[in-house]
Amino acid sequence: MCIGEAVKERILELCREKNIFINKLSTMSGVTQSTVNNIVSGRNRSATISTIKKLCDGLGITIEQFFDSDLFQDLDQELQ
Repeated sequence: MCIGEAVKERILELCREKNIFINKLSTMSGVTQSTVNNIVSGRNRSATISTIKKLCDGLGITIEQFFDSDLFQDLDQELQ
């Protein structure tokens, strides 16, 4: 799995845990609906760390908690 896929899956996982939809996450975090949609649809595979931080703020978690997931273990090498 690449980092973009892991970020996408983690966002979806957190939304399920908190029982919120993507559009609600957009409102809570101040990240545009199109940006969130692009991340979770896989069209944007390189979300910036500042965007991830805003999403974390909206979810009420730290960035450390975001990346504290098995999804981020054994990621594929990005340079090929």
